[in-house]
Amino acid sequence: MSAAENHVSRAGKASDRGPAREKHLPGSRSLDTLETALASIPAYRSWQKLDPGPGSDIDLRYSRMPALTKADMRAQGVRAFVPPNKDFDKGIASGEIECVKTSGTTDEQVTNIWCQKWWNASECASWQLHSSAAQSLTGSQPEAILTSPLCAGMPCETGYLPFEKRTLGRFLFLNEKVNPAEWTREHMDRMVDELNRFQPQSLEANPSFLARLSRHIVRTNKRVFQPRMIVLTYEYPSLLHYRFIREAFAAPLASSYGCTECGYVFMECEAGRLHQNTEFCRVDFLPFAEEHGGPGVGRILVTTFQNPWHIVVRFDVGDLVRLEPQGICPCGRNGGITLAAIEGRVKNVTITPDGKAVTQRQIDGAMSGVAGLDEYQVLQTSHAEYAASIVCNPSSAPSTCEKQVGEALRSVYGNSAKVSVKTGRALSADLPGKYRLVKPLIAIDPSSFFDCRRV
Repeated sequence: MSAAENHVSRAGKASDRGPAREKHLPGSRSLDTLETALASIPAYRSWQKLDPGPGSDIDLRYSRMPALTKADMRAQGVRAFVPPNKDFDKGIASGEIECVKTSGTTDEQVTNIWCQKWWNASECASWQLHSSAAQSLTGSQPEAILTSPLCAGMPCETGYLPFEKRTLGRFLFLNEKVNPAEWTREHMDRMVDELNRFQPQSLEANPSFLARLSRHIVRTNKRVFQPRMIVLTYEYPSLLHYRFIREAFAAPLASSYGCTECGYVFMECEAGRLHQNTEFCRVDFLPFAEEHGGPGVGRILVTTFQNPWHIVVRFDVGDLVRLEPQGICPCGRNGGITLAAIEGRVKNVTITPDGKAVTQRQIDGAMSGVAGLDEYQVLQTSHAEYAASIVCNPSSAPSTCEKQVGEALRSVYGNSAKVSVKTGRALSADLPGKYRLVKPLIAIDPSSFFDCRRV
């Protein structure tokens, strides 16, 4: 994959607890997309018998459709999602589209049709959901990118690439190393120097990578150029990440949520909520049962709009969200669903000893209150045992940090939880360069957490 292809393939994910309603379009795009999919897209042919019919409510019709999974997409193949008025081979030959494979483990990988024009339009629309982004991001501004080179950039594990080899048009790729645990002081100094030299108007970053660089900036008293906007993407942003980044950077900071399959789905606004990119997607919300945190917490299924080449309906992105309890936001935006937070991946849900679901965000909220904590990972090793690996601030006493971490985890899992804590020098990212802050090592069936009346 070329540098340009590697960059564009990055993933950079209702107030009545029901499906999203397109308040500005009265469901027209939802209707057009569903009827196109059922009538003419091979991948959805078997769904036709599930449709209650054109005269039925559009939200009811969507609710009768199954979730589209990555396994389904692999089984069907990319051509099965192309509209009949498009010629896949000609699109590939002309360069209007290409096939890209998402990164991650085998069960996470899927090949998608990539339409750069549609992706760019989706991204630009998402910027309108944050006032600073709308003013600062034009699509032509100089931009620095800090993430794993397997997500965006040029990987090089032997030696280092010069500045000229890591620039592409308006983009500067700051990092060529997959594992930030192996970054040297000299490497991070170079990143700071290049930010000062390149002076990007925007900085797009993996939050754990930028948090690590930010700690280095603060602890070595570095002066760093301040972009006009920082957008976090690629992985779950921890409260610790936000804290460290804000210590080093004064720029407005926003989390962008989406994926290769669906484009830009949510964007954090200046008030800290996340708003649906209603011009380019529909979002259906499936709540947890009340005993597991519902009905305000649940998973989302995304249907894409305006992509002329790749029709995606009810795609399970594999993430959990928390609805904004009031259903409205102080920023005044009210289209589609408003989220209070992303809760993390479904596969990162752990359980208490008595079987209650615990999301990644619940663990992160407890861990962010531990003074002197730089990094952490929590593993559930049995139904009542949990092991935490942590990295402490060099000025903090490890024993004090370990004690606080144990208390924080028991506050979530309960006093019967058996918690062990181990301090190390650094934590390594999983491929392709994302940190799993919480991981169950036992078999957990996520389907048992959902409200069966709404799934």
